[in-house]
Amino acid sequence: MVSLHEDTPRGDDHVLIRIRDLCNRFGEHVVHEHLDLDVYRGEILGIVGGSGSGKSVLLRSIVGLLRPNAGSIDVFGEDLQALSTRRRSLLERRFGVLFQRGALFSSLNLQENVAFPVIEHLGLARAEAEFLARVKLSLVGLPANAALQYPSELSGGMIKRAALARALALDPEVLFLDEPTAGLDPIGAAAFDQLLLTLRNALGLSVFLVTHDLDTLYSTCDRVAVLSQRRVLAADRLEVVEKVDDPWVRDYFHGPRGRAARQHLNSSKVG
Repeated sequence: MVSLHEDTPRGDDHVLIRIRDLCNRFGEHVVHEHLDLDVYRGEILGIVGGSGSGKSVLLRSIVGLLRPNAGSIDVFGEDLQALSTRRRSLLERRFGVLFQRGALFSSLNLQENVAFPVIEHLGLARAEAEFLARVKLSLVGLPANAALQYPSELSGGMIKRAALARALALDPEVLFLDEPTAGLDPIGAAAFDQLLLTLRNALGLSVFLVTHDLDTLYSTCDRVAVLSQRRVLAADRLEVVEKVDDPWVRDYFHGPRGRAARQHLNSSKVG
């Protein structure tokens, strides 16, 4: 793995998630083998890799939806695999997860969707939970009248924001986003990227971001981890990772889209 830049914090106090020697298999198919990765407190870490490299599988392993075949995942200094069911449930409340297609309940309006985890995990009365839900919907930039709308009535960008509001419902410390800008038009994707930066800075979140969107990587991420050959090939700042001598890295970062994203970032800085 590429070593971290000297300016990147390395002390144990900065490590929020520590993954060591992770292995994930599905039958004879090995997705991850001897995978190591650290996620630092307060950073936005972008996870990239080719199709089938196991980006979403890695996310699901960390949040507890998939039990790894081997290895350890320490979150907040605790080994997830060694915890009791009750203790693990309490710890996972400190996670917020936005799934690829939003995964909103189609039979519930937005207010009810966001209130659901508050009622389920905190036991608040419905009226209180729905008040908090409206606060979260406002926090992600949705208008007040959106609270009573159903997912089928929304645009793709509004669905993403509503799903983000639900991910923030329990005031998590770490946010997991799986392809949050997939399917959005460039303007909607750029607005979501700016929202993510604003929320990270305002709430002090740490963000684990699975994406293939180069604009998102260049505009939001403090570091990028590349999954390849069943492990983390590199994890560092973008200007370091894009210089890694690997065919996929060259094609991804130095192809037409990579050059366009880099040029757009540079133009924004000049502006």
